[in-house]
Amino acid sequence: MARLIVPDIRYHSSWLEGAAEFDGAHRDGGGAEDWPLDDLKDTATFRRFVGALVNNALPETPRKPGYVPCTYLWIVDGDTFLGSLAIRHELNSFLLNEGGHIGYSVRPSARRRGHAAKALADALPVAKELGISRVLITCDEDNAGSRATIERNGGVYEDTRNGKRRYWVETDEQGAPALP
Repeated sequence: MARLIVPDIRYHSSWLEGAAEFDGAHRDGGGAEDWPLDDLKDTATFRRFVGALVNNALPETPRKPGYVPCTYLWIVDGDTFLGSLAIRHELNSFLLNEGGHIGYSVRPSARRRGHAAKALADALPVAKELGISRVLITCDEDNAGSRATIERNGGVYEDTRNGKRRYWVETDEQGAPALP
């Protein structure tokens, strides 16, 4: 059964396979924007990448202007990397209008199996533990799958801005934390 974990170097091979499936497309929630895929094939570079993802949750971690502290999680099933999920601890102007608190992506070969819906459900208690009582989740206007995932998790549609549907979910209505 799929679950959320803290990024872990043991998933190196499976992560690379999953990343390759995106064929250069943006992976929301992945945190790999500044890491060329070819470089991440190297074990030492991948170890630094995983460390950077984990450290990004710390407020004192240096980050690019416009970026906020973020908890990165991976969606896995056994030894297989299925996707990524990011919980942004606060909203800046861009995130308020388009990006939201939570972003996620599931590798193409694992889509349409409920992994995104379960990952989002498991992430909501984690967001609550981070002190986020209302989570903003967005999706492209034409992304019916993500729209259904958000609505299945209690997302209440507010409006559309710049082609992004904006939904709010109350974390106080969620269950127990998904991670230790």
